[in-house]
Amino acid sequence: MALQAFSDIARLLVLNTDSYKTSHWLQYPPGTRTVFSYIEARGGALPFTVFFGLQALLKEYLTKQVTADDVTLAAEVCAAHGVPFNREGWLHIVDAHGGRLPLRIRAVPEGTVVPINHALVTVENTDPACWWLTSYVETALLRVWYPTTVASHGLSTRRLIGDALARTGSPEGLPFKLHDFGARGVSSMESAMLGGMAHLVNFQGTDNITALLGARVYYGEPMAGFSIPAAEHSTITAWGRDGELAAYRNMLTQFGRPGTLLAVVSDSYDLDAAVARLWGGALREEVIASGATVVIRPDSGDPTSVVLRTVRSLDASFGSEVNAKGYKILKHVRVIQGDGITRESIASILGALESAGYSADNVAFGQGGALLQQVNRDTLGFAMKASAAEVGGAWRDVFKAPITDPAKRSKASRLTLMRQGDAFATVRLDSPGYQQALADGATEALRTVFENGRLLVDDSFAAIRARVTP
Repeated sequence: MALQAFSDIARLLVLNTDSYKTSHWLQYPPGTRTVFSYIEARGGALPFTVFFGLQALLKEYLTKQVTADDVTLAAEVCAAHGVPFNREGWLHIVDAHGGRLPLRIRAVPEGTVVPINHALVTVENTDPACWWLTSYVETALLRVWYPTTVASHGLSTRRLIGDALARTGSPEGLPFKLHDFGARGVSSMESAMLGGMAHLVNFQGTDNITALLGARVYYGEPMAGFSIPAAEHSTITAWGRDGELAAYRNMLTQFGRPGTLLAVVSDSYDLDAAVARLWGGALREEVIASGATVVIRPDSGDPTSVVLRTVRSLDASFGSEVNAKGYKILKHVRVIQGDGITRESIASILGALESAGYSADNVAFGQGGALLQQVNRDTLGFAMKASAAEVGGAWRDVFKAPITDPAKRSKASRLTLMRQGDAFATVRLDSPGYQQALADGATEALRTVFENGRLLVDDSFAAIRARVTP
Protein backbone atom coordinates (compact mmCIF):
# COMPACT_ATOMS: atom_id res chain seq x y z
CA MET A 1 0.00 0.00 0.00
CA ALA A 2 1.53 3.30 -1.10
CA LEU A 3 0.96 6.36 1.06
CA GLN A 4 0.57 9.39 -1.15
CA ALA A 5 -1.49 11.87 0.88
CA PHE A 6 -2.63 12.65 4.40
CA SER A 7 -5.95 10.99 3.62
CA ASP A 8 -4.09 7.70 3.19
CA ILE A 9 -2.41 8.13 6.57
CA ALA A 10 -5.67 9.15 8.26
CA ARG A 11 -7.47 5.99 7.18
CA LEU A 12 -4.64 3.77 8.45
CA LEU A 13 -6.32 3.02 11.77
CA VAL A 14 -3.82 0.29 12.62
CA LEU A 15 -1.08 2.90 13.09
CA ASN A 16 -3.20 5.67 14.62
CA THR A 17 -1.41 5.17 17.92
CA ASP A 18 1.84 5.85 19.80
CA SER A 19 4.93 3.76 19.10
CA TYR A 20 5.09 2.22 22.55
CA LYS A 21 1.53 0.92 22.24
CA THR A 22 2.63 -1.56 19.58
CA SER A 23 4.50 -3.61 22.21
CA HIS A 24 1.79 -3.61 24.88
CA TRP A 25 0.09 -6.81 23.76
CA LEU A 26 3.17 -8.61 25.14
CA GLN A 27 2.99 -6.85 28.51
CA TYR A 28 -0.42 -7.80 29.94
CA PRO A 29 -0.67 -10.74 32.38
CA PRO A 30 -1.21 -14.19 30.86
CA GLY A 31 -4.90 -15.01 30.70
CA THR A 32 -6.03 -11.43 30.13
CA ARG A 33 -9.33 -11.43 28.25
CA THR A 34 -10.79 -7.95 28.70
CA VAL A 35 -9.39 -4.52 29.45
CA PHE A 36 -11.75 -1.75 30.56
CA SER A 37 -10.69 1.92 30.37
CA TYR A 38 -12.28 5.32 30.90
CA ILE A 39 -11.70 8.95 29.88
CA GLU A 40 -12.07 11.82 32.31
CA ALA A 41 -11.09 15.45 32.78
CA ARG A 42 -9.20 15.64 36.06
CA GLY A 43 -9.53 19.40 36.31
CA GLY A 44 -7.72 22.61 35.55
CA ALA A 45 -8.96 25.89 34.12
CA LEU A 46 -12.66 25.11 34.59
CA PRO A 47 -14.75 23.06 37.04
CA PHE A 48 -16.82 21.47 34.26
CA THR A 49 -16.63 20.06 30.75
CA VAL A 50 -18.93 20.33 27.75
CA PHE A 51 -18.42 16.94 26.14
CA PHE A 52 -18.16 17.22 22.36
CA GLY A 53 -16.45 15.82 19.27
CA LEU A 54 -16.42 12.05 19.82
CA GLN A 55 -18.96 11.40 17.07
CA ALA A 56 -16.77 13.14 14.49
CA LEU A 57 -13.68 11.20 15.59
CA LEU A 58 -15.53 7.87 15.53
CA LYS A 59 -16.96 8.51 12.08
CA GLU A 60 -13.66 9.63 10.61
CA TYR A 61 -11.34 7.05 12.15
CA LEU A 62 -12.76 4.15 14.17
CA THR A 63 -15.50 3.14 11.73
CA LYS A 64 -12.92 2.51 9.02
CA GLN A 65 -12.32 -1.19 8.30
CA VAL A 66 -8.79 -2.50 8.66
CA THR A 67 -7.48 -4.46 5.69
CA ALA A 68 -4.76 -7.08 5.28
CA ASP A 69 -2.80 -4.53 3.26
CA ASP A 70 -3.00 -2.10 6.20
CA VAL A 71 -1.57 -4.78 8.47
CA THR A 72 1.25 -5.56 6.05
CA LEU A 73 2.22 -1.91 5.82
CA ALA A 74 2.01 -1.46 9.59
CA ALA A 75 4.28 -4.46 10.12
CA GLU A 76 6.83 -2.98 7.71
CA VAL A 77 6.71 0.43 9.39
CA CYS A 78 7.08 -0.98 12.89
CA ALA A 79 9.96 -3.27 11.90
CA ALA A 80 11.87 -0.37 10.38
CA HIS A 81 10.92 1.82 13.35
CA GLY A 82 12.36 -0.67 15.84
CA VAL A 83 9.20 -1.70 17.72
CA PRO A 84 7.23 -4.97 17.86
CA PHE A 85 3.90 -5.29 16.06
CA ASN A 86 0.97 -7.60 16.76
CA ARG A 87 0.51 -8.82 13.19
CA GLU A 88 -1.47 -11.91 14.20
CA GLY A 89 -3.76 -9.88 16.44
CA TRP A 90 -4.60 -7.41 13.69
CA LEU A 91 -5.07 -10.17 11.11
CA HIS A 92 -7.51 -11.77 13.56
CA ILE A 93 -9.52 -8.54 13.45
CA VAL A 94 -9.41 -8.59 9.65
CA ASP A 95 -10.42 -12.26 9.38
CA ALA A 96 -12.84 -12.66 12.30
CA HIS A 97 -14.44 -9.19 12.28
CA GLY A 98 -14.13 -8.04 8.69
CA GLY A 99 -11.67 -5.41 9.81
CA ARG A 100 -14.09 -3.77 12.23
CA LEU A 101 -12.86 -3.02 15.72
CA PRO A 102 -14.28 -5.34 18.40
CA LEU A 103 -14.78 -2.56 20.93
CA ARG A 104 -17.66 -1.18 22.95
CA ILE A 105 -17.53 2.55 23.59
CA ARG A 106 -19.99 4.22 25.92
CA ALA A 107 -20.10 7.99 26.32
CA VAL A 108 -22.07 10.80 27.84
CA PRO A 109 -24.31 12.48 25.22
CA GLU A 110 -22.41 15.22 23.42
CA GLY A 111 -23.32 18.65 24.71
CA THR A 112 -23.79 17.41 28.27
CA VAL A 113 -22.25 19.67 30.90
CA VAL A 114 -20.44 17.43 33.39
CA PRO A 115 -18.36 18.42 36.43
CA ILE A 116 -14.70 17.44 36.32
CA ASN A 117 -13.42 14.14 37.73
CA HIS A 118 -16.16 12.02 36.18
CA ALA A 119 -16.04 9.28 33.56
CA LEU A 120 -17.06 10.77 30.21
CA VAL A 121 -16.25 7.72 28.08
CA THR A 122 -15.64 4.03 28.78
CA VAL A 123 -13.98 1.58 26.40
CA GLU A 124 -13.71 -2.22 26.50
CA ASN A 125 -12.93 -4.96 24.00
CA THR A 126 -15.74 -7.33 23.02
CA ASP A 127 -13.49 -10.14 21.72
CA PRO A 128 -11.32 -11.84 24.40
CA ALA A 129 -8.61 -12.31 21.79
CA CYS A 130 -8.30 -8.51 21.52
CA TRP A 131 -7.66 -7.54 25.14
CA TRP A 132 -4.81 -5.37 23.91
CA LEU A 133 -7.01 -3.26 21.64
CA THR A 134 -8.67 -1.16 24.37
CA SER A 135 -5.55 0.78 25.24
CA TYR A 136 -4.22 0.67 21.67
CA VAL A 137 -6.90 3.16 20.57
CA GLU A 138 -6.17 5.60 23.41
CA THR A 139 -4.16 7.91 21.17
CA ALA A 140 -7.02 8.34 18.70
CA LEU A 141 -9.83 8.52 21.24
CA LEU A 142 -8.21 10.86 23.72
CA ARG A 143 -8.04 13.58 21.09
CA VAL A 144 -11.63 14.28 22.12
CA TRP A 145 -9.93 16.50 24.72
CA TYR A 146 -9.53 19.23 22.09
CA PRO A 147 -13.12 19.88 20.96
CA THR A 148 -14.35 19.27 24.50
CA THR A 149 -11.93 21.84 25.92
CA VAL A 150 -12.87 24.44 23.29
CA ALA A 151 -16.58 23.82 23.90
CA SER A 152 -16.07 24.07 27.65
CA HIS A 153 -14.25 27.39 27.36
CA GLY A 154 -17.00 28.56 25.02
CA LEU A 155 -19.72 27.87 27.57
CA SER A 156 -17.77 29.75 30.21
CA THR A 157 -17.51 32.75 27.87
CA ARG A 158 -21.18 32.47 26.91
CA ARG A 159 -22.15 32.60 30.57
CA LEU A 160 -19.93 35.63 31.12
CA ILE A 161 -21.48 37.58 28.24
CA GLY A 162 -24.95 36.29 29.07
CA ASP A 163 -24.69 37.63 32.61
CA ALA A 164 -23.71 41.07 31.28
CA LEU A 165 -26.64 41.05 28.86
CA ALA A 166 -29.01 40.00 31.63
CA ARG A 167 -27.94 43.03 33.65
CA THR A 168 -27.71 45.60 30.87
CA GLY A 169 -29.44 44.44 27.70
CA SER A 170 -31.24 41.69 25.83
CA PRO A 171 -30.24 38.01 25.68
CA GLU A 172 -31.53 37.71 22.12
CA GLY A 173 -28.18 38.58 20.56
CA LEU A 174 -26.11 36.26 22.75
CA PRO A 175 -25.50 33.55 20.08
CA PHE A 176 -23.65 36.14 17.96
CA LYS A 177 -21.59 37.84 20.65
CA LEU A 178 -18.44 35.73 20.13
CA HIS A 179 -17.21 35.22 16.57
CA ASP A 180 -14.65 32.60 15.51
CA PHE A 181 -11.65 34.31 13.90
CA GLY A 182 -9.38 31.32 14.52
CA ALA A 183 -9.19 29.30 11.29
CA ARG A 184 -5.85 30.79 10.23
CA GLY A 185 -4.34 30.53 13.70
CA VAL A 186 -4.48 26.76 14.23
CA SER A 187 -2.08 24.03 13.17
CA SER A 188 -4.28 22.28 10.60
CA MET A 189 -7.61 22.20 8.83
CA GLU A 190 -8.67 19.38 11.16
CA SER A 191 -8.01 21.58 14.18
CA ALA A 192 -9.94 24.40 12.52
CA MET A 193 -12.82 22.01 11.92
CA LEU A 194 -12.95 20.34 15.34
CA GLY A 195 -12.31 23.50 17.33
CA GLY A 196 -14.59 25.56 15.10
CA MET A 197 -17.44 23.08 15.53
CA ALA A 198 -16.87 23.15 19.28
CA HIS A 199 -17.21 26.94 19.23
CA LEU A 200 -20.49 26.61 17.34
CA VAL A 201 -21.92 24.44 20.09
CA ASN A 202 -22.26 27.65 22.12
CA PHE A 203 -22.38 30.41 19.49
CA GLN A 204 -23.52 30.93 15.90
CA GLY A 205 -21.06 33.57 14.67
CA THR A 206 -18.06 32.30 12.71
CA ASP A 207 -15.72 33.00 9.83
CA ASN A 208 -14.44 29.40 10.02
CA ILE A 209 -15.90 27.76 6.92
CA THR A 210 -14.12 24.46 7.61
CA ALA A 211 -16.15 24.18 10.83
CA LEU A 212 -19.38 24.64 8.88
CA LEU A 213 -18.43 21.78 6.58
CA GLY A 214 -17.51 19.58 9.55
CA ALA A 215 -20.89 20.17 11.17
CA ARG A 216 -22.56 19.24 7.91
CA VAL A 217 -20.55 16.03 7.41
CA TYR A 218 -20.37 14.69 10.96
CA TYR A 219 -23.53 16.09 12.57
CA GLY A 220 -25.95 16.59 9.67
CA GLU A 221 -26.25 20.35 10.20
CA PRO A 222 -26.96 22.20 6.91
CA MET A 223 -25.69 25.53 8.31
CA ALA A 224 -24.26 25.81 11.79
CA GLY A 225 -23.06 29.42 11.74
CA PHE A 226 -23.32 32.78 10.04
CA SER A 227 -21.23 35.78 9.10
CA ILE A 228 -21.50 39.21 7.46
CA PRO A 229 -19.53 41.21 4.88
CA ALA A 230 -16.46 42.65 6.60
CA ALA A 231 -13.41 44.66 5.62
CA GLU A 232 -9.78 43.82 6.31
CA HIS A 233 -6.87 46.22 6.37
CA SER A 234 -5.83 45.42 2.80
CA THR A 235 -9.23 46.35 1.38
CA ILE A 236 -9.10 49.68 3.20
CA THR A 237 -5.44 50.61 2.78
CA ALA A 238 -5.49 49.66 -0.92
CA TRP A 239 -7.35 52.96 -1.42
CA GLY A 240 -4.39 54.85 0.07
CA ARG A 241 -4.40 57.07 3.13
CA ASP A 242 -6.07 59.86 1.20
CA GLY A 243 -8.71 57.39 0.05
CA GLU A 244 -9.78 56.20 3.52
CA LEU A 245 -13.12 58.00 3.29
CA ALA A 246 -13.74 56.55 -0.16
CA ALA A 247 -12.94 53.06 1.13
CA TYR A 248 -15.52 53.38 3.90
CA ARG A 249 -18.09 54.86 1.53
CA ASN A 250 -17.51 51.91 -0.83
CA MET A 251 -18.35 49.51 2.00
CA LEU A 252 -21.63 51.36 2.51
CA THR A 253 -22.36 51.36 -1.22
CA GLN A 254 -21.63 47.66 -1.65
CA PHE A 255 -23.28 46.26 1.47
CA GLY A 256 -25.39 48.93 3.16
CA ARG A 257 -29.02 47.88 2.83
CA PRO A 258 -31.94 48.19 5.24
CA GLY A 259 -31.65 45.56 7.96
CA THR A 260 -28.15 44.38 6.99
CA LEU A 261 -24.93 44.44 8.99
CA LEU A 262 -21.43 45.16 7.76
CA ALA A 263 -18.18 45.34 9.70
CA VAL A 264 -15.40 47.79 8.89
CA VAL A 265 -11.94 47.75 10.43
CA SER A 266 -11.19 51.41 11.15
CA ASP A 267 -7.78 51.67 12.80
CA SER A 268 -5.61 51.51 9.67
CA TYR A 269 -4.32 55.02 10.40
CA ASP A 270 -6.07 56.94 13.18
CA LEU A 271 -8.97 55.16 14.83
CA ASP A 272 -10.25 58.14 16.77
CA ALA A 273 -10.24 60.37 13.70
CA ALA A 274 -11.92 57.68 11.60
CA VAL A 275 -14.68 57.22 14.16
CA ALA A 276 -15.29 60.89 14.92
CA ARG A 277 -14.58 62.65 11.60
CA LEU A 278 -15.33 60.04 8.97
CA TRP A 279 -17.98 57.67 10.35
CA GLY A 280 -19.44 60.21 12.73
CA GLY A 281 -18.96 63.19 10.42
CA ALA A 282 -18.67 62.86 6.65
CA LEU A 283 -20.51 59.53 6.48
CA ARG A 284 -23.02 59.98 9.28
CA GLU A 285 -26.04 60.76 7.14
CA GLU A 286 -25.15 58.05 4.63
CA VAL A 287 -24.95 55.47 7.40
CA ILE A 288 -28.36 56.48 8.71
CA ALA A 289 -29.90 56.61 5.24
CA SER A 290 -28.60 53.14 4.34
CA GLY A 291 -30.75 51.46 6.98
CA ALA A 292 -27.85 49.15 7.77
CA THR A 293 -26.05 48.68 11.07
CA VAL A 294 -22.37 49.51 10.65
CA VAL A 295 -20.10 47.59 13.02
CA ILE A 296 -16.87 49.46 13.69
CA ARG A 297 -13.83 47.26 14.39
CA PRO A 298 -10.92 48.68 16.36
CA ASP A 299 -7.97 46.33 15.92
CA SER A 300 -5.16 47.73 18.04
CA GLY A 301 -4.46 49.29 21.39
CA ASP A 302 -5.68 48.32 24.84
CA PRO A 303 -8.98 46.51 24.22
CA THR A 304 -10.84 47.90 27.22
CA SER A 305 -9.99 51.57 26.77
CA VAL A 306 -10.25 51.47 22.96
CA VAL A 307 -13.73 49.90 22.95
CA LEU A 308 -15.08 52.29 25.56
CA ARG A 309 -13.58 55.29 23.77
CA THR A 310 -15.03 54.12 20.43
CA VAL A 311 -18.50 53.57 21.89
CA ARG A 312 -18.48 57.00 23.49
CA SER A 313 -17.39 58.65 20.25
CA LEU A 314 -20.08 56.85 18.26
CA ASP A 315 -22.64 57.86 20.88
CA ALA A 316 -21.63 61.50 20.47
CA SER A 317 -22.16 61.25 16.71
CA PHE A 318 -25.09 58.87 16.27
CA GLY A 319 -26.82 59.08 19.62
CA SER A 320 -28.28 56.32 21.73
CA GLU A 321 -31.44 55.16 23.40
CA VAL A 322 -31.84 54.10 27.03
CA ASN A 323 -33.30 50.62 27.38
CA ALA A 324 -35.67 49.35 30.06
CA LYS A 325 -32.71 48.43 32.28
CA GLY A 326 -31.34 51.95 32.20
CA TYR A 327 -28.39 51.39 29.84
CA LYS A 328 -27.62 53.14 26.57
CA ILE A 329 -27.75 51.38 23.20
CA LEU A 330 -26.16 53.06 20.19
CA LYS A 331 -28.27 54.00 17.17
CA HIS A 332 -27.23 52.74 13.72
CA VAL A 333 -23.79 51.47 14.79
CA ARG A 334 -22.11 48.82 16.93
CA VAL A 335 -18.54 47.79 17.82
CA ILE A 336 -16.69 44.48 17.44
CA GLN A 337 -13.34 43.97 19.15
CA GLY A 338 -11.20 41.28 17.56
CA ASP A 339 -7.76 41.98 18.97
CA GLY A 340 -6.48 40.76 22.34
CA ILE A 341 -9.68 38.93 23.19
CA THR A 342 -9.66 36.50 26.11
CA ARG A 343 -12.27 35.80 28.77
CA GLU A 344 -10.39 38.22 31.00
CA SER A 345 -10.41 41.04 28.43
CA ILE A 346 -14.07 40.37 27.61
CA ALA A 347 -14.92 40.73 31.29
CA SER A 348 -12.91 43.94 31.47
CA ILE A 349 -14.56 45.45 28.38
CA LEU A 350 -18.06 44.54 29.52
CA GLY A 351 -17.33 45.91 33.00
CA ALA A 352 -16.06 49.21 31.60
CA LEU A 353 -19.09 49.62 29.36
CA GLU A 354 -21.49 48.83 32.18
CA SER A 355 -19.79 51.28 34.52
CA ALA A 356 -20.10 53.97 31.86
CA GLY A 357 -23.81 53.25 31.42
CA TYR A 358 -23.66 51.29 28.16
CA SER A 359 -25.39 48.00 27.42
CA ALA A 360 -23.47 44.90 26.43
CA ASP A 361 -25.70 44.97 23.34
CA ASN A 362 -23.30 47.53 21.87
CA VAL A 363 -20.36 45.18 21.50
CA ALA A 364 -19.42 41.81 20.04
CA PHE A 365 -16.10 39.98 20.16
CA GLY A 366 -13.93 38.19 17.62
CA GLN A 367 -11.49 35.61 18.95
CA GLY A 368 -8.76 33.72 17.12
CA GLY A 369 -5.76 32.05 18.72
CA ALA A 370 -7.15 32.24 22.24
CA LEU A 371 -10.29 30.48 21.06
CA LEU A 372 -8.86 27.53 19.13
CA GLN A 373 -5.14 27.35 19.81
CA GLN A 374 -4.35 28.39 23.38
CA VAL A 375 -5.48 25.10 24.90
CA ASN A 376 -3.81 21.74 25.44
CA ARG A 377 -4.63 18.38 26.99
CA ASP A 378 -3.60 19.65 30.42
CA THR A 379 -5.96 22.64 30.29
CA LEU A 380 -8.67 20.40 31.74
CA GLY A 381 -6.41 17.50 32.71
CA PHE A 382 -7.69 14.92 30.23
CA ALA A 383 -6.57 11.30 30.59
CA MET A 384 -7.59 7.81 29.51
CA LYS A 385 -6.76 5.11 32.03
CA ALA A 386 -7.35 1.38 32.35
CA SER A 387 -9.47 0.70 35.43
CA ALA A 388 -10.28 -3.02 35.26
CA ALA A 389 -9.07 -6.21 33.62
CA GLU A 390 -10.52 -9.68 33.35
CA VAL A 391 -7.65 -12.09 33.95
CA GLY A 392 -8.10 -15.85 34.25
CA GLY A 393 -11.87 -15.46 34.31
CA ALA A 394 -11.95 -12.97 37.19
CA TRP A 395 -12.14 -9.18 37.22
CA ARG A 396 -9.46 -7.21 39.01
CA ASP A 397 -9.11 -3.51 39.72
CA VAL A 398 -6.49 -1.68 37.70
CA PHE A 399 -5.32 1.74 38.87
CA LYS A 400 -2.31 3.85 39.67
CA ALA A 401 -1.66 5.72 42.91
CA PRO A 402 1.68 7.59 42.63
CA ILE A 403 2.83 8.95 45.98
CA THR A 404 4.73 11.64 44.10
CA ASP A 405 1.49 13.12 42.74
CA PRO A 406 -1.71 11.99 44.52
CA ALA A 407 -3.78 14.07 42.06
CA LYS A 408 -2.89 11.53 39.38
CA ARG A 409 -4.47 8.61 41.24
CA SER A 410 -6.77 6.90 38.75
CA LYS A 411 -10.16 5.28 39.23
CA ALA A 412 -10.58 1.54 39.65
CA SER A 413 -13.08 -1.07 38.43
CA ARG A 414 -15.64 -1.10 35.65
CA LEU A 415 -17.33 2.27 35.81
CA THR A 416 -20.40 4.13 34.71
CA LEU A 417 -21.71 7.65 35.16
CA MET A 418 -25.00 8.12 37.01
CA ARG A 419 -27.17 11.21 36.77
CA GLN A 420 -30.01 12.47 38.89
CA GLY A 421 -31.13 15.92 37.87
CA ASP A 422 -27.99 18.04 37.66
CA ALA A 423 -26.01 15.77 39.99
CA PHE A 424 -23.50 13.25 38.62
CA ALA A 425 -21.70 10.34 40.23
CA THR A 426 -19.10 7.99 38.76
CA VAL A 427 -19.76 4.57 40.32
CA ARG A 428 -18.46 1.01 40.14
CA LEU A 429 -20.74 -1.30 38.23
CA ASP A 430 -20.06 -4.02 40.81
CA SER A 431 -20.85 -1.82 43.84
CA PRO A 432 -23.98 -1.60 46.01
CA GLY A 433 -23.90 2.10 45.23
CA TYR A 434 -24.78 1.40 41.61
CA GLN A 435 -27.90 -0.56 42.53
CA GLN A 436 -28.83 2.01 45.15
CA ALA A 437 -28.51 4.85 42.66
CA LEU A 438 -30.87 3.04 40.29
CA ALA A 439 -33.31 2.42 43.14
CA ASP A 440 -33.19 6.11 44.04
CA GLY A 441 -34.21 7.11 40.53
CA ALA A 442 -30.84 7.93 39.02
CA THR A 443 -30.16 6.94 35.43
CA GLU A 444 -27.02 5.99 33.56
CA ALA A 445 -25.62 9.02 31.77
CA LEU A 446 -23.41 6.89 29.54
CA ARG A 447 -24.86 5.22 26.47
CA THR A 448 -23.31 2.82 23.98
CA VAL A 449 -22.32 4.90 20.95
CA PHE A 450 -20.01 2.44 19.18
CA GLU A 451 -19.87 -1.35 19.13
CA ASN A 452 -17.92 -3.74 16.95
CA GLY A 453 -16.94 -1.15 14.39
CA ARG A 454 -20.36 0.45 13.99
CA LEU A 455 -21.68 3.80 15.15
CA LEU A 456 -24.88 3.34 17.16
CA VAL A 457 -25.69 6.98 17.92
CA ASP A 458 -25.74 9.74 15.31
CA ASP A 459 -26.69 12.99 17.06
CA SER A 460 -27.72 16.15 15.28
CA PHE A 461 -25.95 19.42 15.95
CA ALA A 462 -29.26 20.90 17.08
CA ALA A 463 -29.66 18.19 19.73
CA ILE A 464 -26.16 18.85 21.05
CA ARG A 465 -26.75 22.59 21.25
CA ALA A 466 -29.98 21.98 23.13
CA ARG A 467 -28.14 19.98 25.79
CA VAL A 468 -25.61 22.76 26.36
CA THR A 469 -28.14 25.57 26.62
CA PRO A 470 -31.58 24.04 27.22
